[in-house]
Parts: sequence; structure tokens; C-alpha cells
Amino acid sequence: MRLQNKVAIVTGASSGLGEAIAQMFLAEGAKVIFSDLNEYVKKDSLGENGLFVQADVSKKEEVENLVKIAVEKFGSLDVIVNNAGIGLTGEVAEMSDDVWQKVIDVNLNGVFYGLRSAAKYMKDNKIKGSIINMASILGRVGFRTSSAYCASKGGVNQLTRAASLELAPFSIRVNSIAPGFIKTEMTKGMQDDQAANTAISSATPLGYMGEPNDIAYAAVYLASDESKYVTGSVLYVDGGWTAQ
Repeated sequence: MRLQNKVAIVTGASSGLGEAIAQMFLAEGAKVIFSDLNEYVKKDSLGENGLFVQADVSKKEEVENLVKIAVEKFGSLDVIVNNAGIGLTGEVAEMSDDVWQKVIDVNLNGVFYGLRSAAKYMKDNKIKGSIINMASILGRVGFRTSSAYCASKGGVNQLTRAASLELAPFSIRVNSIAPGFIKTEMTKGMQDDQAANTAISSATPLGYMGEPNDIAYAAVYLASDESKYVTGSVLYVDGGWTAQ
């Protein structure tokens, strides 16, 4: 098992990418805190190596508490996946302050709180940890009606790069995963709209939307010792979208 004896936190783990990552971490031998704002309906099936903790990543105290619970429950923290995110849309000229702030609070501030809390614990306890932030291809390319989302994910990438330099002397690695269009609840509207689905698939060099496990495999790699020489990277898992 590639993550044997590692302790991990995965935010946004009640569904979609987060659930796929957290479940694959469990299968690879890790002890995992599943966290989400929404209740996890399968929490009773997690076994002794899994625990669901409800938390709002836009509130720093709740994120800091996740690290505390992981250490109290499983004795350490080796990996955090700052995955929780939202995809509110709107034209930039008409976007409300509330929509802008909500996206930044969850997608960027939430990543920062998770990174900061995990980094402090890892530094203080001399743990050679792995911090994984969920970015997006929209942190690199623009997309209509997604200005807040694009800004938040671009910020995640730059936060990842800067933090990786600061934490490298402590052997703490910081990387991002940048998914393309993946079949989750966030993209359900595109999946159900035949024209949108065809447009996205035809614009993707591999010709189709990805699956949550495509991202989970990347997360396992970055969480494992196989990536011990990888830090400050943005791993694009996008069917070739950003190669164009």
C-alpha cells in the first residue's frame, strides 16, 4: 500500500473529487479525516481508519480544529488535501460582492487556512509532509462567466509556488493538482446539456471528460513518497486541455 501509516485530511470529501481522493487514500493504507461542510452520508462505513468531521473551510478556526482532531485521533498529520471548493458563476460586470467574496473565501482563503495549519504542525513536529492544493485549468486559462473562480484558482497556484519555497528547507512539499473538466456535481449542468457536453469534449484533446478517480490517482502520487522530489509543481490532469 502506497500510503501505509500516513495520516491525511481531505476537505470537500463528501462527494466528487474529494470523496474519490479520500476513499483511494483509505484503500492505499492511510488513516483519513473526511471533511466537508455537507454531511457525508457514508460516514458510518468508514471503519477504524476513517472519520468524518464537518467543517467550513472559509472559517480558519474550523480548519485549525481539523488538524487538531487528526492528531488526537490518529497521532499525526502527514498529508492534507485542500480540495473544498465552489463554482459560482456570473458575468464580471454584473457580479455581486457577495458572490465574489464567497468564491474567494472558500477556494482561496480555505486553501490558505489548510496550508498554514498543516505547515505549522509539520514544521513544529519535523514531519516531512505533503500539502496538496486543488487548483484548476481555469487557474491558467480564462473561461466566460467564471472570473471569480479563475481568480481564486490562479491564486491557489501562486500560493502553492511561494509556500513550496518557504517550506522546502523543512522537507515539506507543496503541490497543486489542476483538473480539467471532470464528471462531478459541479459539472453536472454541462454533462446534462448535450451541446455543452459536446463542446467540452471536442475541445479536450483526449475527447472526453475525466472521472474523479483520474484526480485521485494524481493525489495518491503526490501524497506518497514516490513524489519525494516534487514540490512547487502544478500537475495538470486535463486530457490535454492546457497543452493547446
